[in-house]
Amino acid sequence: MAKRAKKEKDQWDHLPEQIDFHGMTPEEVLGQNGVIKQLTGRILQRALECEMDLHLGYQKHDSAGDNTGDSRNGYTKKAVLTGNQEAVIQIPRDRNGTFEPQIISKYQKRVPLFNDQIISMYAFGMTDRDIKAPLEKIYNVEVSPDLISRVTGGVMEEEREWQNRSLEKFYAIMYLDAIRVKAGEEGKSCTKSVYAAPGVNFEGNKEVLGLRIAEHEGAKFWMGVLNELRNRGVEDILIACMDGLTGFPEAVRAVFPAARFQLCIVHMVRNSTKYVSYKDLKKVCAGLKAVYTAGDEGAARGALETFGKTWNGKEPMMYRSRDEHWADLCEYFKYSPEIRRAIYTTNARETKFPMSL
Repeated sequence: MAKRAKKEKDQWDHLPEQIDFHGMTPEEVLGQNGVIKQLTGRILQRALECEMDLHLGYQKHDSAGDNTGDSRNGYTKKAVLTGNQEAVIQIPRDRNGTFEPQIISKYQKRVPLFNDQIISMYAFGMTDRDIKAPLEKIYNVEVSPDLISRVTGGVMEEEREWQNRSLEKFYAIMYLDAIRVKAGEEGKSCTKSVYAAPGVNFEGNKEVLGLRIAEHEGAKFWMGVLNELRNRGVEDILIACMDGLTGFPEAVRAVFPAARFQLCIVHMVRNSTKYVSYKDLKKVCAGLKAVYTAGDEGAARGALETFGKTWNGKEPMMYRSRDEHWADLCEYFKYSPEIRRAIYTTNARETKFPMSL
């Protein structure tokens, strides 16, 4: 088996060397009947043949297939849009009609790249008719606005199903924050805030529970998001990680009264230090680090008092803001270092957590 795999790999590695490109024009390489198009069709054809081998359990002309109850039954011709051209391939059939190809399904006319390009242009604010012209230029095939509409409409339908899917009853951690993304609006590129609610269940698996785009963020907005999650099946969360938005903890308590809170330490540090003079920045950060890396809440509170005595003369708001929000800042001291790393920030991409909570 290993020798066969190595032999096939060597054949693929040396395939370009077997083609004589000398004297070929760009049209002969990349054109409608060019080498690249022919190779693409042959690769897809070979992949489909391998799928059929796996489905039947034996290779073509192999006697192992005698009296197995199923066998090959010819082909169905099909034209598909590949990454840069249209290729004609032969879809294998079996006598029992049970073969379902995965690489190119029976009713699929386009490989995923084609659909991805439509969706990408649609996301940047292009209309169906705006998308039509560049696609026809790239693929050299006629693309109707109706086809484009079906692709984008199918994606929107999947998105709605995903957005309204049922959720688990309980989550160990829920992150409530916004991410900035590039998008299109009225034919122009712009930056949007996408408000995300990733959750971590008690097996340590992380999933995005919901995404919303809104013009303004506020406690009232987040209460609407949380009520939606509750309506989709979430009964309670153990720890809610969020930034210091005014009224945010109260909004969460209104929907999930038993939830515990951890304000994002990264947000607190960034907001506190952006106005600190450069000459004091390292010392201020060292003082804050002593607070957040303390072994327990008592040691952290002591480090905060020391920080206040040192910096209240120059930066009184840094101590005051932490003192006022201390109950929602010190939750993570109750847990092991592994859990602390999971909840110290709302940025779920930066957090690391154990597989089981």
